[in-house]
Amino acid sequence: MAVTCKKISLRFPRHLADRPVVYHLIKDYNLELNILKATISSDGGHMVLELRGSRSDFDKGIEYLTKTGLIIDTLCREVTRNEARCTDCGACVTVCPADSFVVDPLTREVAFDEEKCVVCGMCILSCPSRSMELHF
Repeated sequence: MAVTCKKISLRFPRHLADRPVVYHLIKDYNLELNILKATISSDGGHMVLELRGSRSDFDKGIEYLTKTGLIIDTLCREVTRNEARCTDCGACVTVCPADSFVVDPLTREVAFDEEKCVVCGMCILSCPSRSMELHF
């Protein structure tokens, strides 16, 4: 059985903010998920998830989300760091909601963990040397 694993972004309109969407993805569609970022209130919201499951279950889960009326974006993009440009200033460390950056206490060099990145773009906006790049 082929396993599919993708990061998706869900936008919740106001009238769908109280729906148990995550519950149904797990229970009805056998999907494993990791919530990478979420901001949901009675006014609507946004959630970034990493979904994992069989291709069939994944497709059915996406169909459920679409029929529910959520706005889905596949995160087929990634943030990378141009090592030649990076000055290890640390501006990215303070703005990253996923803690993708860590300062080495001895060398003061900033390490970037792409696996933790939720592709929010905050590091790109804050980087004075423009070393953080978005790739599609």
